[in-house]
Amino acid sequence: MLQNSLPKALEKELKRTVGDDWVITHPERLLAYESDGLTAYRSPPGAVVLPKDTEEVSQVLGMLSKADVTVVPRGAGTGLSGGALASVNSVVVGTARMKRILHLDPRNRIALVQSGVVNADLSTAAAPFGLYYAPDPSSQSACTLGGNVAENSGGPHCLKYGVTSRYVTGLTVVTYDGTVLDLGGFGRELGSYDLVGVLVGSEGCFGLVTEIEVRLLPRPEGVRTILGIFDRIEDAGRAVTGIMAEGLLPAALEIIDGPTIRAVEESVFAGGYPTDAEAALIVEFDGLEAGLAADIERAIVRCRAEGARDIKAAESEDERMALWQGRKKAFGAMGRIATDLLVQDATVPRSRLPEVLGQISEIGTRYDLVIANVFHAGDGNLHPNILFDRSDADQLLRVERASKEIMSTCVEAGGTITGEHGVGIDKRSYMTLVHGHDELEAMRNVKAVFDPRSGMNPGKVLPDSSELPT
Repeated sequence: MLQNSLPKALEKELKRTVGDDWVITHPERLLAYESDGLTAYRSPPGAVVLPKDTEEVSQVLGMLSKADVTVVPRGAGTGLSGGALASVNSVVVGTARMKRILHLDPRNRIALVQSGVVNADLSTAAAPFGLYYAPDPSSQSACTLGGNVAENSGGPHCLKYGVTSRYVTGLTVVTYDGTVLDLGGFGRELGSYDLVGVLVGSEGCFGLVTEIEVRLLPRPEGVRTILGIFDRIEDAGRAVTGIMAEGLLPAALEIIDGPTIRAVEESVFAGGYPTDAEAALIVEFDGLEAGLAADIERAIVRCRAEGARDIKAAESEDERMALWQGRKKAFGAMGRIATDLLVQDATVPRSRLPEVLGQISEIGTRYDLVIANVFHAGDGNLHPNILFDRSDADQLLRVERASKEIMSTCVEAGGTITGEHGVGIDKRSYMTLVHGHDELEAMRNVKAVFDPRSGMNPGKVLPDSSELPT
């Protein structure tokens, strides 16, 4: 394939299938697809195709595989691991037009959606029935359910409610050769292999998900939210450990550090956080009204015991949303600090949080880099944000070295390399930190079952055979 172009015969065939407007080959328009949310990696694809349903996806993938053109699935492009990055020799097949809620069954608390439906839109549609979709990534106002399936996304409330895999009951998937697979579904797949579970979290490497069946939950009767302000991030980390050690189960425990607080407060997303604080801890409980006040009070006691200088309690839904503002909009505010952002999402045991946070701070100082932390503290899912300017070659080198050191530090603390953002391109070289040769070969064999020609999302997740440990 020539740069930023398709073979004319293939381009004509694709346009006949999806319509002229939905095959993008102009170099300037392709720039919008040169990266996902992780802008440290950039590469415009050869073309972008936007089908409207399963049938069109099947036809498109059949054409591309016949022409030996590799495929990169893409949702909203909010991912943070380079998972939707395509080379000039690949075609992005996007789900932007696949945004219909096909069926909503409030009695059985099930919804069937196309994979391009925005996460938050499903909860909006379910709200009149007193239901919602639980997984809530910070990008939920933009990210798609197909992308959530690819990454097995979590969110602030996954501490109590779990990640995407807990809610997906069925999938329609199109493989590289255009074959349509219907997996699972309400009341099916009992006593058989959990193929839905295999596909969730496979990062678009097995096929392109076109339809998703998910479970919905009833909205909780009550919600209580507090914001604890700390002068040291390590103290906030100890408060998290203490709250969980009390036997409490918050819906969310989120930490925002000082650099992030200041970036948010200087932006349009300001939530009223004190800018001289070095950490803020959001604690939220939900469920039956009975007992919520007591749980919040116990959490407040733990926060004060670990040095919280102030605690704010939300007295209304508007106040609750204001307390969440700094957390939900943190990534959007990072642009005030630097032009580029490298986000990691290693996970460590909660008990090691204070220690690991201190080590990450020391790494930033040693490499002369600004590292801002905003993360799911309740389950130890760290999000160190390394802020930099990619036009500075020396700084890029320091970012690469610091990133690897952060990953090694988290693994040595008993953690792993990703909690919810996926491996993609960014963490591919770190896979050998947590997986041995046999495990990686087993993963490669599973991929070969669904994608024997390696045409789906090439170069992601698994390191090359030459990189495997002996």
